[in-house]
Amino acid sequence: MLLLVTPNRGAALIDALRTIISDIWVLMLSLRQTVRVWDVIDILIIAFIIYRILAFLSRTNASSVIKGVIFLLIIAWLSNFLNMKVVNFLLNQIMLMGVVVLVVLFQPEIRKLFELLGSSRIYLLFRKRAGIEDAETVLQSVVSAADAMKKSKTGAIIVFEREVGLNDFAATGIRIDADVSSELIQNIFYHNSPLHDGALLIREGRLLAASCMLPLSNNINLGRDIGMRHRAGVGISERSDSLVIIVSEQTGSISVAIDGMLKRQLSIEIFEKLLRNELIPGESKKRAKKMKVKKP
Repeated sequence: MLLLVTPNRGAALIDALRTIISDIWVLMLSLRQTVRVWDVIDILIIAFIIYRILAFLSRTNASSVIKGVIFLLIIAWLSNFLNMKVVNFLLNQIMLMGVVVLVVLFQPEIRKLFELLGSSRIYLLFRKRAGIEDAETVLQSVVSAADAMKKSKTGAIIVFEREVGLNDFAATGIRIDADVSSELIQNIFYHNSPLHDGALLIREGRLLAASCMLPLSNNINLGRDIGMRHRAGVGISERSDSLVIIVSEQTGSISVAIDGMLKRQLSIEIFEKLLRNELIPGESKKRAKKMKVKKP
């Protein structure tokens, strides 16, 4: 079936578009007269502060609670929009206690926030999260350190923080805040080093903290031959989206824990490829395309 547009219909459509454009222009002019420049600046300041607070909280375990609260608010809005009276009534009753519940849930984070506001470290709240500018150098340093520790049978556990913040676990160790280098990683896990007992956390391409305590996994399927170091690596990968590298002190084998799964006895080549796929996914796709182009 063909839709024929007559001249009268075309003229009516053009008039309707002109009316819409005219209304939008009138609305913009009215907003220009009522909204001041300081109003826009005021909104931007509040939006920036809220964004930085949420970014600060996202570095802790509270990030999952924040997602749950946002999900609850969306359900409450939908129940009101769809006129679901029972669901909306129950959610409203829950929200009446929401302020008290949130204060209890976020008590450690709120305390940290006020400590930052009352100290000279307030810049940490507004500091821009730096990405891994030289991810390739970081990856090569970690691979080199793991290879050296594998040969010397030096036990080690290295945790790459990703989206889920690990501040609570970093607080159990010694803060370092240093550039990633193979030599420094090896010195940290040297058996006579005071920092060798515990995990090393890496955030955004920097060594965050060493000698950190991690939760042990309760997975009964891991096997009896799995030691405490491996169970700790699996445990933190179960509670977050982190990538964990474990070097066995007994055999020198390299393992990687992701999402509660343990990949054991990896060769250096497979280990490096796995890290590249997980930590630099865009770079892996580029390399794959180049390999396809080189094929005849």
